[in-house]
Amino acid sequence: MRNRKRFLLLWFLLIAALLAGSLLTASPGHTETIQTTMRDAVLHEENEISLFGWKNVNPGLVSSVTVTVILLIAAACVRVFVIPRFKLVPGRFQLLLEQTVSLFENMARTNSPQRSGFLGAYIFGAGAYVFVGTLFELFGFQAVTAAGRSVTLPAPLSDVNGAIALGCLSYLVILSGGIAGNGMRGVGSTLKEFSLPISMSFRLFGALLSGLLVTELVYYYARLSYVLPVLVGVLFTLLHALIQAYVLTMLTALFYGEVSQRPAEVAAAAA
Repeated sequence: MRNRKRFLLLWFLLIAALLAGSLLTASPGHTETIQTTMRDAVLHEENEISLFGWKNVNPGLVSSVTVTVILLIAAACVRVFVIPRFKLVPGRFQLLLEQTVSLFENMARTNSPQRSGFLGAYIFGAGAYVFVGTLFELFGFQAVTAAGRSVTLPAPLSDVNGAIALGCLSYLVILSGGIAGNGMRGVGSTLKEFSLPISMSFRLFGALLSGLLVTELVYYYARLSYVLPVLVGVLFTLLHALIQAYVLTMLTALFYGEVSQRPAEVAAAAA
């Protein structure tokens, strides 16, 4: 009991010390205004990274390539070292992996029973990319800009180019489902939803960018840069990772099922 009280007292004193430091610390001064900082978080005009000395690119591009390589290496390791050792009574990791795959497989079968194989694989990959890519900014990987500054690599989808690319790719997958199910009629059904890639892209971009801007704002002011950024960063990042991965995969599966379903199948389902 005494040890527990001492432990709680120690934590209380530590929090009080951090709070006092955050209130008493004066601003160290900034080389750029808050407007410039937040503008660069969106447009990446100042803190571009040299790509092997060939061309200056946005930090978001470096993040997207890094996340893609991480996912590919993880998938290869799971396929080579984990799946061959699956047991009849699953362990924790095997159970987690099976439940995750079953989640996306059931989502694909519910929305497109006839063509769930490709759809399930795509929404699993897209959901994993959105989830891991959003959590990527929590690790704080550093990179050196072309101007010699050190910057933290952002989430890939906080760059509008990455969000548009994923939104358009999902739209093309939906279009392929329409062609596979109904030929040119499916193309017409898909093209009616012309605003879909725009809504998908800017939903991802807006949600992830809002978290990035709030975090940048908190870090900018010294009096807010103790303890609070951890809470804000983790809260925003985890919520966005879960919500945006679910929203993108659900919308893709829903529209894919609509445009790929044949009229006879619709009539049979209605009957």
